[in-house]
Amino acid sequence: MSDYIKIEIETASKEQSEILIAELSEINFDAFEENENALSAFIKEEYFNEEELNKIILPKNISYSKTIIEDTNWNAKWESEFVPIIIEDFVAVRAAFHNPIVNVQHEIIITPKMSFGTGHHATTYLMLQQMQHINFTGKTVLDFGTGTGILAILAKKLGAKKVVAIDNDEWSINNAKENITANNSTDIVLLQKDNLGGLETFDIILANINLNVITGCIPQLKMVCHHSSQLLLSGFLNSDGQRVINDFTSEEFKHISTTQKNEWILMLLTKS
Repeated sequence: MSDYIKIEIETASKEQSEILIAELSEINFDAFEENENALSAFIKEEYFNEEELNKIILPKNISYSKTIIEDTNWNAKWESEFVPIIIEDFVAVRAAFHNPIVNVQHEIIITPKMSFGTGHHATTYLMLQQMQHINFTGKTVLDFGTGTGILAILAKKLGAKKVVAIDNDEWSINNAKENITANNSTDIVLLQKDNLGGLETFDIILANINLNVITGCIPQLKMVCHHSSQLLLSGFLNSDGQRVINDFTSEEFKHISTTQKNEWILMLLTKS
């Protein structure tokens, strides 16, 4: 496994932190911790490009520091800070070392490793929250950029007939496999892929990635949709919402609704 680089950034506001998260996600940072007046961002050492980082940080007149975290230390840190997430009475997300959570309809066990998707970030929270309003019973589902596998697992718990989960990252695939087993959802089809080529059409597509990946893959998303497919998309800021709507509606998608948490948004679209 790779070592990780941790970038600690002084920030002026929560809004600035969330803008930074969106921008850093575009250059392969894949985990974040938000604190008062500070943001910690994490990236695999082999993906780190300081010139790209400086293009984002320096124009904002803020400072940052850099440290290296060995992969063996990362998991211990992640586990020590992982706390359960409870979304209304709908779903709870916890680690195996937590006590079971009662009085929720669904419980998901996630091993807190370096894959994106534990429910803590606003985009994952929005995806989990809004999935309760979609009928998954008997449906085919694609989880594009599965990370920990959390959305695929919930889709299966909600009655999906078939779930295909893909990710281009080997760490995420291994972590998702472990989580799928822990949640007795081993019939989920897990694929390591960086595109949607060769896949069939799906009733529901879940994509919690980032702005450029989502908008760059619209032609591929169109190919895995039939006339009534539903797309649940997140991973971008409210300020990018109109761009996403314009890009999708120009490709024969219909915008149904937008939900917001902090500066982040989720969109539901259908193939029109």
